[in-house]
Amino acid sequence: LLRQKNRPLLRQLMRALGVREIRMYSNKNTLLLDMNSTFMFGEDNFSLSEDFSTYYHEIGGSLEKDTVNQIIRSVYDYLSILYPDEKYRHKFPTLKEAIIHSYREYLPEDEIERIIKTFSFHEIGYIPKEYIEVLYQLSEVFQLAVVIDIWSPKLEWVSLFKKTGINKLFSASSFSSDHGMVKPSPKPFELVVETLGVKNEECLVIGDSERRDLGGAMAAGIDCVLVGGAKNSKAIECYENLLEFAFTIKNT
Repeated sequence: LLRQKNRPLLRQLMRALGVREIRMYSNKNTLLLDMNSTFMFGEDNFSLSEDFSTYYHEIGGSLEKDTVNQIIRSVYDYLSILYPDEKYRHKFPTLKEAIIHSYREYLPEDEIERIIKTFSFHEIGYIPKEYIEVLYQLSEVFQLAVVIDIWSPKLEWVSLFKKTGINKLFSASSFSSDHGMVKPSPKPFELVVETLGVKNEECLVIGDSERRDLGGAMAAGIDCVLVGGAKNSKAIECYENLLEFAFTIKNT
């Protein structure tokens, strides 16, 4: 407890004495990576200025513009309310369930699928080239896995991972839309650890959220590094981004 409380001071002392930070990770062989704002960016495009009907009509949808925008925004608002609620941490609704709940009128299955594809199109982000490269670099030192919260089915994300070539870097994955368990539940982390057959103390969670990534990691008994500007003394270290973490690993 004393060591945890004084971690910031200990880090400063280590650096002043020239102690290599790599020692903090000497017993780690597996990284459990968050995705959004960790190595994917520009996600969750659901602002009031978005016209969701543009993509929806491109894929053959027949609903009116205002109806499509109403459905997507209602679904997003509904899931946003449930996301931090502990009651839904292990039974988060599927996107299809959210659509049916939010739009009480009948929708044929093909239209529901178009709404799902449209929601996915706006939920997914992009992976910058330098982050693809850094994932490859980290895979030379660590076994990599991902623990990801998304509301849409994972199809578009899996497709992007394959397109960028990073799919082959991950030995295991947890997508919340597969099983309905969202962070900070420890269960997605435990699921990946069990799949990999590694020990908790050998793993390191890396993410940008104090509540979801650090909170979930601590609940699972796994150390966590925060990136993206998040700061918390309960994390074993904080970096500006994943690139800085990788630089530390490479140069210490």
